[in-house]
Amino acid sequence: MKYILAHDIGTSSDKAVLVSYDGKIIATKVAPYPTYYPYPAWVEQDPEDYWKAVCQSTRDIISSQGISPEDIGGIIFSTQAQGVIPMDEKGNCLYNNITWVDARAEKQAQSIMKKLGGKKLFTLVAGTPIMGKDCIAKIIWLKEERPDIYNHTKYILDVNGYLKYRCTGRMVFELSGASSYGLDLKKKTWLSVLRLTGLDMNKLPPLVKSTDNVGGLTEEAAKEMGLVEGIPVFGGCDDVQSAAIGSGMNGDGDIHIYLGTSAWVAATSKTATAFKHGAAAIQSADPEMNLIAGITEAAGSNIQWLCDQFFKTEQQEKGEGIYAYMDEVINTIAPGSDYLICTPWMMGERCPVSSTTTRATLFNINPTHTREHLMRAVYEGVAYNLRWILENFKKDYGFSCKSFRIIGGGALDNAWMQIIADITNTEFSIVDNPRNAGALGCAIIALIGLGELKSFSDARDFVKITKTYTPNARNADIYNPLFKTYKAIYKNLASTYKAANSKRFEGEL
Repeated sequence: MKYILAHDIGTSSDKAVLVSYDGKIIATKVAPYPTYYPYPAWVEQDPEDYWKAVCQSTRDIISSQGISPEDIGGIIFSTQAQGVIPMDEKGNCLYNNITWVDARAEKQAQSIMKKLGGKKLFTLVAGTPIMGKDCIAKIIWLKEERPDIYNHTKYILDVNGYLKYRCTGRMVFELSGASSYGLDLKKKTWLSVLRLTGLDMNKLPPLVKSTDNVGGLTEEAAKEMGLVEGIPVFGGCDDVQSAAIGSGMNGDGDIHIYLGTSAWVAATSKTATAFKHGAAAIQSADPEMNLIAGITEAAGSNIQWLCDQFFKTEQQEKGEGIYAYMDEVINTIAPGSDYLICTPWMMGERCPVSSTTTRATLFNINPTHTREHLMRAVYEGVAYNLRWILENFKKDYGFSCKSFRIIGGGALDNAWMQIIADITNTEFSIVDNPRNAGALGCAIIALIGLGELKSFSDARDFVKITKTYTPNARNADIYNPLFKTYKAIYKNLASTYKAANSKRFEGEL
């Protein structure tokens, strides 16, 4: 039997997933890596740690399954988006990955908009203002603050590009990843307007498609991974794009939601190309499609924070059963958490609002509130955020949003899923093995690249539905007015967040 080896490179770990040619997930192995926070708003990872994790998880999955390395028919990566990794001419990494949640480049973002006509004009033309978390702003930060690195950079790579380089020796950039930097969605080329920011366009690598065979595994890489030389390595894509394929929602107008450490709402579209209300129009893994993606920075990470800070004793007692226990507790609190609202913006926000200075807020606390009320309010806060994004999708793009699918580890949380159904007032489905939907989507891309599948439309045949949630109409009366209050919290506090955090988030060298 032949297999695809898909690597899902997330925020905190690599998950190696072994997928058979008929779409069955055979096994998974996880290898973690650290994150570094050198200054406020700075979030970095060492690219070498990604490679070590890939090699470790690959060796582990091969040995645990007792298969021959010759049985691996293709390698592909689905990775966290918007990485900035400068590489020199000899292939040396010159700086840590400036990750997607890093917000150090706010000064550069404002300068770029000023140079291009000011924030209002820039937003009118581009559809959204540039912010300190955007890749181009971070590259200009390197140029201005670390010219010693920028001037010796041959190419800027993202995480996917870096791992493809380690596998094949080629420095390329896949289309979906490039769209997080600036891609002409019609011409499939780097946006020429990027040079107006001061970026040296020669530092952007050649572009490839997700299904392209980038090259065979080198002898050195094969040795480190415990595989055989020459295995084809495919273009792959960012995590949002692979998830869309793995959810089966890759037809025109289809919507899926991912719930993991972060979260997103994404709609597949043949025609939509606008950036609105923090939602980005990006290239799908399918070259014929775009994705409208609204990414919310913190979702499951808020739940983890809640667990670590308020349920330490129970966590020690129950181990992996802690989340099932928290589910039980949630259901003891009435919908609406007795009018306690938590905004989930722990790391700032991209969508439905764009801000590097916003942070999470507890609103409307009274003496009767308990940690259990706080817990439910956190779960509800993420759901309010998702509803706000869906509301914008309807208004801005005309998507019906009548139904969707949810993938990611959060989809396994029954109480949370019912809260989302009630707050969004929408029926939705959960796919089989939702934690690995992205890896399955990635494997499907590799199978298309190998010629084993004819097209992206075949992805639907690989995806099975296991459960459907319907909203409880009785809860609309409590959630609808609370949702209005939720949106008002941001609108009324946006300037206060900015005043409180702008200076301290600028960072220092």
